[in-house]
Amino acid sequence: MTNLKGKHAIVTGTSRSKGIGAAICRSFANAGADVFFTHWTPFDEISGNGLDNGFPNMLCEELSEFGVKVAHMELDLSRSDSSTIIMDRVEETLGTPSILVNNATFESPADFRTLNREILDKHYQVNNSGTLMLSLEFARRFEKSFPEGKDGRIINMVSKGPDPNNLAYIATKGMMIAITEPLSVGLAPIGITVNSVDPGPTDSGWINDELREQLLPLFPTGRIGVPEDAARLISFLASDDSGWITGQTIKSEGGFLGK
Repeated sequence: MTNLKGKHAIVTGTSRSKGIGAAICRSFANAGADVFFTHWTPFDEISGNGLDNGFPNMLCEELSEFGVKVAHMELDLSRSDSSTIIMDRVEETLGTPSILVNNATFESPADFRTLNREILDKHYQVNNSGTLMLSLEFARRFEKSFPEGKDGRIINMVSKGPDPNNLAYIATKGMMIAITEPLSVGLAPIGITVNSVDPGPTDSGWINDELREQLLPLFPTGRIGVPEDAARLISFLASDDSGWITGQTIKSEGGFLGK
C-alpha cells in the first residue's frame, strides 16, 4: 500500500461524495497523509451535479477516522488572492504541504455559436490562472520549508477530446497539459515533480443512463471508470516511489476507445 505518512496534502475541488476529489482525499488519508481540501458551493449549484449538503464536514469526520489531521475551506479559485489564502490556511492548520492536487475546475458547455469572452475568461480564471498561481505559491513555500529539495508533488487533473460543445473547457485543460512539462523542468531542482492525469470519462455523478449506454461500448474492460481508479494513480504519483516520474501526462482511462 502507498505510504504517505507524515505528509501534508492539498486537494482542490472536493465538494461531492462521489467526486474524484473525495476519492483522492480518502486514498491519501488511508495512506497516512494529512489532508486539506477546498470546495466552492456556488459552482455546484449551477454545474448540474447538484449540491451534496453538509458533505465537507462529513468528509472531515470520515477522513479523521484514519488518524490523520484534516481541514477544509470554501473558496473561489478565481479570486486573485486565492493562492495566498489557501496556503496560509494550510500552514495554519496542518503545516507546509508537500503534495498539491489541482482537481478544482470550472466547466460550462459552449460551442462556436455560444462561446464568448466572458465564458472563456471564467474558465481561464479557475482552470489556468487560479490553478497555476496556486502551484507557484505552493512551490515557493516548499522551497523555503524543504531546502533539502525532495519529494514535492504537483498533480494536475486534465482533459482532452473533440467535444465541439465544450470548447472553453477543453482549451483551458489543454493549457494545463502544455504547462506540465516546462513547469516540471523548472521545479525539478527544488525537488518537486509535476505530472498531469487524464482520467477519461469517470462516473462521478454526471453520467445519466443515456450517456452510460453510449460510453460503455467504448470501454474494452466492460465498465466505465470510477473515481477510485484515478485516486489510485494519484496516490502513487504523490508517493516517494514516483520520484523519477515528472513532466508526464498520464491517461488513466481503462483503454477508453474515444478520443
